[in-house]
Amino acid sequence: MKITKREVIFSIALICIMFVIGIVLSDKINDSLMEQYQKYNTALQINDDPELFRYGIRTNVGNAFVHGDLAAVDPVSYPEVDGLYGSMTKVTERYTRHTRTVTTRDSNGKTHTRTEVYWTWDAIGREYRNATTISYLGVEFPYGIIDYFPENYITTIKISSNLRDKYYGSDISYTGTLFANLSDNTISQTSFYNDMTIDKTIEHLETKIQLVIFWIFWIILIGVATYGFYYLDNKWLEG
Repeated sequence: MKITKREVIFSIALICIMFVIGIVLSDKINDSLMEQYQKYNTALQINDDPELFRYGIRTNVGNAFVHGDLAAVDPVSYPEVDGLYGSMTKVTERYTRHTRTVTTRDSNGKTHTRTEVYWTWDAIGREYRNATTISYLGVEFPYGIIDYFPENYITTIKISSNLRDKYYGSDISYTGTLFANLSDNTISQTSFYNDMTIDKTIEHLETKIQLVIFWIFWIILIGVATYGFYYLDNKWLEG
């Protein structure tokens, strides 16, 4: 691939233009982040204080970081599984026969096709259970208003030679920081950060990883655009 002097000059101009566009877009992203950070910095901070939490809900204080315990008030279970959980999922699986076509090539370059049989456990049904009421810092809410009860594998129970049930469940309680809007005697726009203090949560939220990701993407795009320009037939530059 022969590169002419005019192509080099034009590519430099192209890179400069794309860098300017990148700076403009980066500034817009940064302004948006600053608005978000302003919301975090002006939010009320409630550290393990149930009375202040209740007061904030009653008086519409708006955005708040609240550190405390999240718990399922009425945890659930299955008779065949030990323990209680905030939420559970039972997945019924069947051991199923499948076939697929496999193509191979021998040493002489001749193609051979055969049908291969294989078996897998495939989900054929799911059943969900969860607490109906949760509490945060002692204040009760409907399940789901704080969307944080991550499930992990519990056990597998064999039903027959080709059927089994797999169980997943979440813990009953967690300790961390909740960012939410406190108004109208309830909470909304909730995000829960498990095992994090208020300071650590704010530090986590105020990272500028979005800008880093943007510039990595933009620099790769500039490189691809420049290479693509060189790859094209650019006789028009030579007049």
